[in-house]
Amino acid sequence: MSEKVLMKGNEAIAEAAIMAGCRHYFGYPITPQTEIAAYMSKRMPQIDGVFLQAESEIAAINMVIGVSSTGKHVMTSSSSPGISLKSEGLSYLAGCDLPAFVVNVQRGGPGLGGIQPSQSDYWQATRASGHGDFRRIVLAPDSVQEMVSLTFKGFDLADKYRMTTLLLADGTIGQMMEPVSLDMGEVTKYEKPWAVTGTKGIRKPNIVNSLFLQPEVLEKYNIERYERYKTVEENEVMYEEYMMDDAEFCIVAFGIAARVAKNAIKQAREKGIKAGMIRPITLWPFPKAALAKAAEKVRAFISVELSMGQMIDDVELSIRCKKPVILCSRVGGMIPTPENVLAALDEAGKIGG
Repeated sequence: MSEKVLMKGNEAIAEAAIMAGCRHYFGYPITPQTEIAAYMSKRMPQIDGVFLQAESEIAAINMVIGVSSTGKHVMTSSSSPGISLKSEGLSYLAGCDLPAFVVNVQRGGPGLGGIQPSQSDYWQATRASGHGDFRRIVLAPDSVQEMVSLTFKGFDLADKYRMTTLLLADGTIGQMMEPVSLDMGEVTKYEKPWAVTGTKGIRKPNIVNSLFLQPEVLEKYNIERYERYKTVEENEVMYEEYMMDDAEFCIVAFGIAARVAKNAIKQAREKGIKAGMIRPITLWPFPKAALAKAAEKVRAFISVELSMGQMIDDVELSIRCKKPVILCSRVGGMIPTPENVLAALDEAGKIGG
């Protein structure tokens, strides 16, 4: 068994990125993810890496594009308003088919909002983080240990599919401290014949570009890209099932909300209420099949969120509205309590047939 160390979530992300081979970090401080940049500013010089605090979030994401085009592991991180500023660059990354690892430790919004935890960037992460037709892989940790493992896996997935992987955490997971194992194994090495590394006189120059003025050419690239996305949907869905074997009610939650939901499920079981949970680990691709299967036996679903109701759309789409879906949420930096979840279960019991 590997030795465990006590780490804060944000710092665990940074160390896991280094373990995954990241030697280039570009970012800008914003609460509640500033510890990532602070940690990288200390560690990168120790390992002959590059740390640069950019003049803005916009500059940081464009630096990521530059390094990624050379085939090297690179990352940036921010919190909600900063990710909005990066949205144009995220679209360019997709248009160039470049791998990158991006972290969003969410805070309350809209606007500057507050610095407390939130999950209200779900739509932005899974739907509209930039212009044009594209997707990104979205990973949602519920512990500091998953901050490590999903960061390590995130770099691998980005390389494997030539996509951006976004780690979508909430401020609570970023700030909490837990014992973690840093033993993640070996980094997979991928051939990158597309990288801009100099021809060395033995090949034609590579060009990294997202501008295609001929519509039939742009259509071809978009169709090919979505074929790759389909492969991701078929092979990379991750989720956890908790007490679902005999469940009559299915809670769907991620991040800190899932941890609250587990406590509520234990209390509900003590009262004779057969509740269980499906926790999406990949928010995209979303575990549609698992929810559709659950809809065949449960009476109702409860979507537990730190938002006004965003993931609930994917829950309803997944089950094709076969069963009622109740929203249990707190916003503005507030976190649902087990009592809130139990109240939602009571409501579901009254309407779930």
